[in-house]
Amino acid sequence: MANKIPRTPVREQEPKVRATNFEEVCYGYNEEEAVTEAGRCLNCKKPKCVGGCPVSIDIPRFINKVKEKDFAAAAGVIAEASSLPAVCGRVCPQESQCEGECILGIKGEPVAIGKLERFVADWAMAQGITPKPPEERKGMKVAVIGSGPAGLTCAGDLAKKGYDVTIFEALHEAGGVLVYGIPEFRLPKEKVVAREVENVTKLGVKIETDVVIGKSTSIDELMDREGFEAVFIGSGAGLPRFMNIPGEQALGVFSANEYLTRNNLMKAFKDYDTPIQIGKKVIVVGGGNVAMDAARTALRLGAQTHIVYRRSEVELPARVEEVHHAKEEGIQFHLLTNPVEILEDESGWVSGMRVIQMELGEPDDSGRRRPVEIPGSEYEIEADTVIMALGTSPNPLISSTTKGLVTNKRQCIVADDETGATSREGIFAGGDAVSGAATVILAMGAGKRAADAIDAYLQED
Repeated sequence: MANKIPRTPVREQEPKVRATNFEEVCYGYNEEEAVTEAGRCLNCKKPKCVGGCPVSIDIPRFINKVKEKDFAAAAGVIAEASSLPAVCGRVCPQESQCEGECILGIKGEPVAIGKLERFVADWAMAQGITPKPPEERKGMKVAVIGSGPAGLTCAGDLAKKGYDVTIFEALHEAGGVLVYGIPEFRLPKEKVVAREVENVTKLGVKIETDVVIGKSTSIDELMDREGFEAVFIGSGAGLPRFMNIPGEQALGVFSANEYLTRNNLMKAFKDYDTPIQIGKKVIVVGGGNVAMDAARTALRLGAQTHIVYRRSEVELPARVEEVHHAKEEGIQFHLLTNPVEILEDESGWVSGMRVIQMELGEPDDSGRRRPVEIPGSEYEIEADTVIMALGTSPNPLISSTTKGLVTNKRQCIVADDETGATSREGIFAGGDAVSGAATVILAMGAGKRAADAIDAYLQED
């Protein structure tokens, strides 16, 4: 029986070695390993894995092509639905999406769908296989704000449909959170992200960097003066949140967003002359993927690193794989622990953190048990750097400079879940700009749905 075949393990760098470098942790499958793993697929008549994929890749069909060693065909199947397969194969939470629906996972281990997607995407890149632009053009202009996963997906899909698409990116390099937010050891920039962005441009998409919508120009000007007939806002959520506890203004306190951006865009991991406070003892507050990324980055820069999280390990929102890797690399976890105060020395620099132990009470609005302080359980952790990884919200610059665009109390743009349509005709939105901080693949799914809705909207006209 196929379900008795063990899952093919993935080769990785040894923990002690990788904790000292920024090279990719997972090596991925070779051809033999990929074909072996593909052979575990049961080819279900009603595959639930497809429904678990936010961009609806025909998973059984591409895996079957891998099984047949027809890797080019497998790449073609994935390209029908996804513009960023090498990215998704590395950073998507497959365990809670496609692999979480795999029937083999009921009594054993699911097919390693993500690792197979990565293999196919990397194989296609190595062979120089790139997407071809459509033969027919519709002659209609669409603007996309932001070059992160939502923007790239929406732009790529619209280009395939024949639209003249221009992406406007605020930073000097395209890729959004893929470039500035996710560390090199999880997602190589030159090897993966730059080539995925290049593949989108080969579809005919133009990218203009250093354009801050709301300052350099506005959405109203793009539509009224530049002739864009529709706009997709995929600007993400880059405004960090803090706890507002005593000492949070001390020198040596960073948001994870700033810390990771400096390290990625300013190449701190390559020993550039980068203005970043590395610290010898670093505390990261939070339990999501961004917290793991910040902690593992600090570790690689030479710090003894602690993670402080107010709930238990069961409630950690980070991927199981990322938590596992962090522990292997020597990061210390302080679970059921919450910051009370950031301590400062005489010069105003961080000297440590006072924390309090917690216990789990009744469930809150999120469905998770609410952490409750244990009186008299406070203690101190020595540190010279604190990184707050508490989530982000959208910058209100775009919404405040666009007429008739409705936002909610979190500054997120209000948009239809299925179409991305906003309160303003011709303007669509998706990804973190609508949902708040979420995953790469969910942003891609939103961009894909919006592309279909924009096509339907423009064809009505």
